[in-house]
Formats: sequence, structure tokens, C-alpha cells
Amino acid sequence: MTITGGVSLAVVLRFVDLATDALGAAREEIDALNVYPVPDGDTGTNMFLTMSAARDALREATGGNPGVDPGPALAAMSRGALLGARGNSGVILSQMLGAVAHRWAQAGPEDRQAVTVAEALREATDASYAAVGEPVEGTILTVARAASDAAMEAVVDPEARTGDVYTAAAAAAREALARTPQQLRVLADAGVVDAGGRGLSVILDAAETALTGRRPVAAPTRLGTHQIPVPLPADDLTEDGPAYEVMYLLDAEDDAIPALRAALAPLGDSLVVVGGGGLWNVHIHVDDVGAAIEAGIVAGRPYRVRVTHFAEQVAAAREKVARRAGRGIVAVAVGQGLQQLFAEAGAVVVPGGPGRRPSTAMILDAILASGAAEVVVLPNDPDSVRVAEIAARTAEESGEVRVAVIPSLAQVQGLAAIAVHEPGRTFEQDVLEMTATARHARHGAVTVAARQAMTMAGPCEPGDVLGVVAGDFAVVGDDLYAVATEILERLLGGGGDLVTIVGGVDDHGTVGERLADRCAAYVESEHPTVDVVVYDGGQERYPLLMAVE
Repeated sequence: MTITGGVSLAVVLRFVDLATDALGAAREEIDALNVYPVPDGDTGTNMFLTMSAARDALREATGGNPGVDPGPALAAMSRGALLGARGNSGVILSQMLGAVAHRWAQAGPEDRQAVTVAEALREATDASYAAVGEPVEGTILTVARAASDAAMEAVVDPEARTGDVYTAAAAAAREALARTPQQLRVLADAGVVDAGGRGLSVILDAAETALTGRRPVAAPTRLGTHQIPVPLPADDLTEDGPAYEVMYLLDAEDDAIPALRAALAPLGDSLVVVGGGGLWNVHIHVDDVGAAIEAGIVAGRPYRVRVTHFAEQVAAAREKVARRAGRGIVAVAVGQGLQQLFAEAGAVVVPGGPGRRPSTAMILDAILASGAAEVVVLPNDPDSVRVAEIAARTAEESGEVRVAVIPSLAQVQGLAAIAVHEPGRTFEQDVLEMTATARHARHGAVTVAARQAMTMAGPCEPGDVLGVVAGDFAVVGDDLYAVATEILERLLGGGGDLVTIVGGVDDHGTVGERLADRCAAYVESEHPTVDVVVYDGGQERYPLLMAVE
């Protein structure tokens, strides 16, 4: 079904998945950029959790079916973001998502879809500024304004399409993000861009990808030779600002909110009140916790109250992390050979495979069993990425371990990532390097059709050989070697220095190593400047897995 105004629910579903995955991948980086308003190192995590809540609510409302009524689905997404919002930037993000969802749902049949999405971005920006007690430039608000202004300028062209709007908005966001240190002294002193603005830029990049298929180049997040900062010592956190963060949900009539804002504003800073229709999310930094909660009681019924003492938060986290040491890797692996490869590289291995994908509990147990203070998770399968993110979120709630999930979608991407793992680097830099390497590893596979079906490459019959590129069927043939070499040529079409080939076990139990060796010989003959590495992976259903780096 198409939402009135032309924004399809299928695109929205794709967007929330891309945005959540992108924030998950960038979470550690964004956390490390967090120096304003309080350098507590959680902006990336809070925005990821907020976006995850919106996605989960939308998925639950639709069951993943884009054909349902979009109105209730978008309302569920908005409510999910509001209920799941965490931290200053997360609360602002929830207001933006709510405004965008409202504009999409209210569009009429005569509305031009590009104008609808541009106006949605403008309304999201206006709503976010209105929600903040004292808006500060050089933050997520500035990035949002630049994006929405660019979107409105784009639709001046009557030929502009929805993808053009998001391309313009995402590019403007990246440019505005780069200017944030010029607007906020604390960012310039730390040599970084604004963390919340970076998170919003990641989300807009995901929107552009959802509409156009393009993956924009990320904006620089450091200035000159400055390094990504770490959170300040606990003693420095409250030196110039309030000591506590107070958050609560509030059942209150809409007309009670102006008085609530007026009562809260003198108590502290970073005041954000978002919501509507009787449900609100309140966030403020204060010294007087009781007064902040009392203001909510006067306005309505506050619940799910969360109070965080900034100094204690950092000190407790450090104390817990001190009980653990080093950095560990958790990898989902299929087949005995691949499991051995990851184990030899130092990973705690979680067995997986078609029909045997690991549960959240299995990955969580592996994270905790690693004994490491920092853990990198390689899910190596699209369906396992979300499971790994939930496990990582659960593990981090204990405060004892930092966890980053590399969104590796294939076993060979995981192999590429673990090959560049370097414990001597900072955690953030190691995660960035592993993530970049995994993403740049173009991957493919060869399998055999088990039933009649229509694929992206055309119809297939049982026994046909299927070639896979980046998770999609790309070739249908009748010869394993011919299909495998065709897939290799497609992967090498974009260039590359290294080919990795992993032989598996076919349906008859025969080791596919001979096919792997033949393909390696083919690459050496046809592409003599390219190096080839062959492994015996022992995976089922896929005689060959391949990657080009």
C-alpha cells in the first residue's frame, strides 16, 4: 500500500532497518564524540536505542507487511520512538520521527510526494526547536535546520523526486555537521563535531540509501590531528553544570505543558519536552531532582522515572570495566572449518547456519563468557545482526562491558574484519577499521536450488546452480564451476587485490575443496595480479563462499 502523498510503507520499513543498522555501526564512534552538553559518552547509544524502539514498534504493527494500513503503522512508529527515547539527543530524535510520521500520514492524494517529504523534514526541525527549552546552535538542531532548508530548496524544482530531496538534505546535513565546531567552542576545543548532529547525519544518509540505493560517504568527525576524545574524568562532569539527568514519561493534558516547561526551565538545562495527545517524554539536567519530579506531578502523572547522577555513572562504569580486561571477539560461524578459523583468530565462536541461527541468549552468553572489557561481535549473517544488537544492548546495560556489533552480512565479511582486528588500537578505531573492511568486502556464494522458484535472476528448478552476489540471486545455471567463475568475475568487476574462497560441503556430503581449488586456479590465470586464499569452511548448502577485497 502507498501512503497518501506517495511515500510507500515499504520504503519506510526499509528506512527504519537501514537507519537502525547504521546507528548500530556508528554507535561507538558517536559515543566517543559526545562532549556536549555533558561528556558522558552515550549519545550514539541513546540515538540507537531510540531508533531501535521506533523500528520495533513499526515492525510489530505491520508484521513486516507493507500492505497494511499505513496510518496506524506510522502512529505506532511515532509512539514507539517516544516511549523508547533515551537521553537528550534521543528525545529530540523521537520528536523528529513523530513529526515526520505525522506529516506523511496527513498527506492528501493531491500532494506531490517530494514536497510531502520536504515538508515533513521542515516540520520535524520546527518541532525539535520548539521542544528544546533553550536551543543551542552547533548541535543536532543546526544540522536538522540545514537539512530541512536544503530539502525545501530542492522541491522548488518541479521535476525533483523524493530521492533528490533526501540527497540534498543528507548532503546539507554533512556540511552543517562539519561547521558545528565553529558554532560551539567546546567542540572546537575537543577537535570533534557534534555527536547528536553526527547521529542525525547517519539517519539522513540511511534515508537517502532507502530512496536511491546510494551509500553516501560519511562526513569527517575529527578536526586536524585531534583524536576522538574519551569521556572526561568523573570529577569534571558536573564542574560547570547540573549533577543529575532526570527523565520520565508523563500522562498530561496538552494544555498543561506550557506551565510544565515554565516550571522546569529555571531548574537546570538541556530541557526537552516532546510528545502530544496526552503522552509526553520529559528530559532535563538539574541539581534538584525532587523539584523536577514535583513539576511533573503538578502537570499530570509522571512514571518510568529515571535519575542518573553523571559522576556516579562514569565512576561506576569504570569500576565495573576494571573487573574485566582486554578486548574480545564474538563470531557467529557456520561449519567446522569456519568455526576453527574464527577460533584460531581469537574469537569466542557461536555456532550458526541455515535453520540454526543463534538466539540472543547464545550471543549474550558468549559476550559475557569472553571475560573482556570490550567486545566486538561479528554476526556474519543478515538475520543475526539484529539478534546481536539486542544481545549487545543487554550486555552493556550491566555496565561491565562495552560492545560493538560489526554489521557483517556474510561469513567472508567476518573473516575480512577479524583479519584487521588490532587490540593495540583504541576500541573506537578498531571498530571503525573492522567495520570499513567488512563493508568493502564484496561477497558472493554458490548454492543448489532445492525447489522450483522465481529468483532475481529468473526461474529455477530443483538441482539448478544458483550464484549469489551480496545476498541476491544473480545467476542461474547448471554447472557449479561455470556459475562460480561468473560470480567471481562479477565480484572482480569493481577491482580488488585479494580473493577469498571458502569451500563447503554439498548436499551429498562431498567436500567442495576441489571446486574451490579450480576457482582459485581460474583467478590466478585470468587475474594474475590478484592474490587468492582458499579455506575449507565445511559449511552446508553452499559449496562455495567468496569475497573480494
